[in-house]
Amino acid sequence: MMPAAQQALPNTMGLSSHGQFFARFESISQLLELLRWAQRATLPVRVLGAGSNVLLPEYVPGLIVQNGMGQHRAVRRDGNFCWVVVDGGCPWHQWVLDSIQYGHGVENLALIPGTVGAAPIQNIGAYGVELADVLEWVEGIQLSTGQLTRWSIAQCRFAYRDSVFKRELRGDVIITRVCFRLARRFDPDVSYGPLAQWAQTHEVTPVGLIEQVCEVRRSKLPDPQVLANAGSFFKNPLVAADKAEQLQRLHPNMPKYPAGDAVKLAAGWLIETVGWKGKRLGPVGMHDQQALVLVNHGAATLADVQALVRQVQKDVLARFDVLLEPEPQLFAEA
Repeated sequence: MMPAAQQALPNTMGLSSHGQFFARFESISQLLELLRWAQRATLPVRVLGAGSNVLLPEYVPGLIVQNGMGQHRAVRRDGNFCWVVVDGGCPWHQWVLDSIQYGHGVENLALIPGTVGAAPIQNIGAYGVELADVLEWVEGIQLSTGQLTRWSIAQCRFAYRDSVFKRELRGDVIITRVCFRLARRFDPDVSYGPLAQWAQTHEVTPVGLIEQVCEVRRSKLPDPQVLANAGSFFKNPLVAADKAEQLQRLHPNMPKYPAGDAVKLAAGWLIETVGWKGKRLGPVGMHDQQALVLVNHGAATLADVQALVRQVQKDVLARFDVLLEPEPQLFAEA
């Protein structure tokens, strides 16, 4: 198969971006063919999912590939769990909808944009559940070796919105398949406030929980097809317990949550408190309903986004002595 030249690259942030060459593979053999083509042309290879958690420059050199494989199948069952292998190109939300035919554990992650293959990079999480809670292994092509490799959950080195694929292996892996370990017994986590309130008056079923998670997300996050955005833009920062106590003495209404030996602060609250909720800087701004979401009001460039990020970081640092870290990665930066 021959890649297309000068292809527009999809991204939910709505940034205009073109790749030197682009191709969507539907099988491992097609992927290997594309990698050989890039090697002969001495071009770097980069993988792009649905473009939901990345910031794209105006031009990306090399060959950009996208996983078009989207099947799933159960490979093992016992009395407690069902193991399901899912192709990396499967849309994440579609997988959540399909998952309940096998088992349970990902219902709280409904409506998160992106693909299954992108999910391990960020160790996606929401409403008390993280990908690491239900993952068995990740499989993919490691570009530096050309080998099909499998990483166990321990080798993935998952942390809060982090993994080995975001650190040491950044830009070096095309994730082709992910194996999930789903519980056969439905034991939902409805500890998150809005879910807990809903559960008090409703029978909690897998379908019902997915629908409620979708409703909560839609009430908090703008639809990128209506208002371009990359979802929650900043990580909730982790600080030492003594620092959190010091900050709460100064700001009694500051929300905080235990996170092991550290304390997690609410990035959205920090941003809103310094006055950025609903505020714009050129064509970009922080959403007027959710300060954690950076939105593109039209024709924004990567430079516009980066300028706003720096200003928000500067203001939060000056007020709270806390440095916010963006969740989306700069595409093609390895």
